[in-house]
Amino acid sequence: MPDQIYEELIILNRKLDELFNRYNELKTECMNLRSVNEAVRKQLQERDARIKELENRYERIKLSGALLGDGEHAVEARKKITELVREIDRCVALLNR
Repeated sequence: MPDQIYEELIILNRKLDELFNRYNELKTECMNLRSVNEAVRKQLQERDARIKELENRYERIKLSGALLGDGEHAVEARKKITELVREIDRCVALLNR
């Protein structure tokens, strides 16, 4: 009987060692994945900022092309200018209150 308990303790001890080893492996993997995740998030933020910058640049180019007399963008530029003038008028009206 004591031999059987001793063998079971040895088996249990081995299983615990395996579990601890696996836990440490998973912990390391988790830390690595977190750092990769953070790097990917940073790249995504940088790309979002770059996209926004390019969209703004594109809008300025479209507007400047329209002001230079580019046919299809001229109407859109006039609308944009009209919107800006109206917004300025609203701001002036609010300031005069």
